[in-house]
Amino acid sequence: MKQFKAFVKKEYYHIFRDKRTMLILLGMPIMQILLFGFAITTEVKNTQVAVFDPSKDAVTQFIKEKFQASEYFTIAEELTSPEQINDVFKYGIINLVIVFSENFADNLLHTGEAAVQLISDGTDPNQAAMLTGYAGRIMNNGQLTIDNEQLSIVNCQLSIESKMLFNPQGKGAYNFVPGVMGLILMLICAMMTSIAIVREKETGTMEILLSSPMKPIYIILAKAVPYFTLSIVNLATILLLSVYVLDVPVAGSLSILILLSLIFIFTALALGLFISTLVNTQLAAMLASGMGLMMPVMLLSGMIFPVESMPAILQWISSIVPARWYIEAVKRIMIQGVEIQFIVKQLCILTVMAAGLIVLSLKRFKTRLSN
Repeated sequence: MKQFKAFVKKEYYHIFRDKRTMLILLGMPIMQILLFGFAITTEVKNTQVAVFDPSKDAVTQFIKEKFQASEYFTIAEELTSPEQINDVFKYGIINLVIVFSENFADNLLHTGEAAVQLISDGTDPNQAAMLTGYAGRIMNNGQLTIDNEQLSIVNCQLSIESKMLFNPQGKGAYNFVPGVMGLILMLICAMMTSIAIVREKETGTMEILLSSPMKPIYIILAKAVPYFTLSIVNLATILLLSVYVLDVPVAGSLSILILLSLIFIFTALALGLFISTLVNTQLAAMLASGMGLMMPVMLLSGMIFPVESMPAILQWISSIVPARWYIEAVKRIMIQGVEIQFIVKQLCILTVMAAGLIVLSLKRFKTRLSN
């Protein structure tokens, strides 16, 4: 029995000395419950709303105040013309536009009816349906009752019309195809390059690279170039299948979409190279690039769950996930047909990420040189 206790004690010491094992055993469950608990939600929160109100009367003001008081919506912009409605969605900030008919209060007082149009972004049909549903409930599903000192309107009927821009049929493929593109390119590119430097170390050829006259930056880029070429083939395959098999159109410029995708591919390759400088075995590299990236991409990129509904801390963390910016831009190009000026932010962020990851990889590689 003493020998058994001694072996158990030894195993405890081994586990407690290994900080990585302790992190996996105790830290991973905490991270997963927080991510799954806060990120996975179908609730609508903090939705940015724009309003086109030609009447600007007491009734429309009353309805807008109800939306502003709701925890689900925030009125972020007042439109001055209906021509602004299409453009306001292309920047990705506004998710719902409320359009009041002209002479809104007069129509209610004289005929008992008035029209409201709820226009949502159809690139995510599920979210669009939820937004219009929440908005309809705020307006009591068409039954408007106001009884206060300034106004008295009882049991008047609102004619609520819902409309989805960019995807009037409500096809789910319009939403999940850009997300799957980001997921596939991110995981495949990162996994391909994550084992690049580690393989050299495990096979014993690292010494040859270190003794060569090649600069570290050229060694790192040389690792990425072949995988970059193969990733272009993957990109072409994904686009062809998306358009001709899944019937997802490319409403915007194909050249802009390809430029964006190439920058994202290079960012994912750079991330894989950086991971390869942090681990010592190919197995660890595969786990870090595969399992380690899959959950953040699926949960924090907006691929499945809207980023706007997440807590502020998770929204901040999601901003360092490259796939979030790529998926946002792909949706705007493929579904909304936006021009390049509407995705400049995403292009700049991905470019900075790629450059930063290359610099970090080079720094880590130099550290290996000095060792």
